Amino acid sequence: MKPEQPGNDEIALRAAVLAGSEAAWQVFYDRHVQSLYAFAWYRSGRRSDRAEEVVQETWLTAVRRLKAFDPARGPFDAWLKGIAANVLRNQRRRWRRDARAKALDDDNLCQEPPPPENGELIGLALTALPQRYQAVLRAKYEERLSVSEIAARLGATAKATESLLARAREAFRSIFQDLNPHD
Repeated sequence: MKPEQPGNDEIALRAAVLAGSEAAWQVFYDRHVQSLYAFAWYRSGRRSDRAEEVVQETWLTAVRRLKAFDPARGPFDAWLKGIAANVLRNQRRRWRRDARAKALDDDNLCQEPPPPENGELIGLALTALPQRYQAVLRAKYEERLSVSEIAARLGATAKATESLLARAREAFRSIFQDLNPHD
């Protein structure tokens, strides 16, 4: 295999991990933990406690399911973030359940629960969106790219990108309102 071929390094690392190499796992971990944490942090309302929980569960799942990772289908980072997206969906349900349970705590039985903070709601709403909507909204509002820059990244026209942004914003608004009945 030629070193410049895409995925060769990940193919070799996967094989080494499956053969029991802890050093290969360490390489995977070192290469991807920072970007995985950032991915989880943004999508968990920028809360480090939640992001750490998501990262930990994602790595545990990756360890159990490494045989399912196929470097020919895409990079390890994308596979790992796919697992994280699923973990986030499950965690979001648990976080909502926990918030409701806390509101029913014996000290608060007769009180209205406090509304969640906007940062938390934004992260939860983004996590609920399809990946394409998340990507275009993040490009526009986090990376501050212009519509033409986003269009170039997507390989689409500016008009198609504007339309995609409009649909993504509407989906976000709908989810955000569902999560925030206090407004």
